[in-house]
Amino acid sequence: MARRSSTSALTRAYQRNLKALTKVAVGNSKRLAKQVGQQVARATERQLKPPPGAGDWLTGMAMGPGGTRGYHLFKPHIELPAGEKMPLMVMLHGCGQTGRDFAASTRMNRIAAREGFMVLYPEQDRLHHPQGCWNWYDTRSGQANREAATLMAALDQVSLLYPVDRERVAVAGLSAGAGMAALLATRYPTRFAAVAMHSGVAPGAARSSATAIGAMSGRRVPLVPAVAVGKAFGAAAVGTTLPPMLVLHGDHDAVVAASNAANAAAVWATATGARPGVERLLQRGKRYPARVTDFKRSGRICVTLYQVESLGHAWSGGASKLAFSDAGGPDASKLVWAFAARAFRAAVPRQMKND
Repeated sequence: MARRSSTSALTRAYQRNLKALTKVAVGNSKRLAKQVGQQVARATERQLKPPPGAGDWLTGMAMGPGGTRGYHLFKPHIELPAGEKMPLMVMLHGCGQTGRDFAASTRMNRIAAREGFMVLYPEQDRLHHPQGCWNWYDTRSGQANREAATLMAALDQVSLLYPVDRERVAVAGLSAGAGMAALLATRYPTRFAAVAMHSGVAPGAARSSATAIGAMSGRRVPLVPAVAVGKAFGAAAVGTTLPPMLVLHGDHDAVVAASNAANAAAVWATATGARPGVERLLQRGKRYPARVTDFKRSGRICVTLYQVESLGHAWSGGASKLAFSDAGGPDASKLVWAFAARAFRAAVPRQMKND
């Protein structure tokens, strides 16, 4: 009898402990679920909150050969005279970012509000790429070209809905966004007055996901003699003047090899018949210094190369404490806009002459 009582006591003790452990586990699960829910709610609230800039933060959706993509448009609070239109800057985010993240990091909206231009932030769908990367590389299958066409559909839609000056459109991107910016400029060269690549892979260095990995690490160097422009850049680039390109890259970039910067500049210079000038060292205050080289043809800048010392895989001069953003570098947003504005001004005399 004593043995059975002892067994019963052990069973009851086990059941009590199991019940207590279950209660604790359920409580922890509820607390964890609540914390996760709060984090998701805060993240959603941050994404919905407009980034800094005196203007309207508008949301839209465009459909094209590559599917549907959402976008944000920043429209500054500026009254335009009748018939006048604004320039447009297209900003393509990098992997792991959203359009709003990129706007907050680059602070391009503040420049737009001051200078009077609109900013389009297309957004990659996680269904099309889990990490939110633009597909700049898969030209062999045609997927990259279809995605580029969808981005152009977004640009066309915005140009129809808002007062966009189609002769003053520029495109810039970071990392995968830089690769897509270059792809857009080669597939639709007459649609852009300027293009800027920040921390991207040299145009023509990859044609598939497998070759993209090698290109990012600097193991694939594009060789683009003038006769091969059509094969490397696409048929649209043949016989067409490519828009001027600004290349920015950090020499401490551990994601995309820094050698891609010089390769990108060399490829674009070859395709445009430009020659490099003397490299100069620039530094503002305590910001990271940069080695700058202009590539010119007939006195016209076709490529400007900024190689920023001490900068990693991040937007140079971007907002502090944000991912893929380094406040210590030269202000890339100001550099991009200044480069685009110069291209816009240079295009005016040619337009008047053609008219």
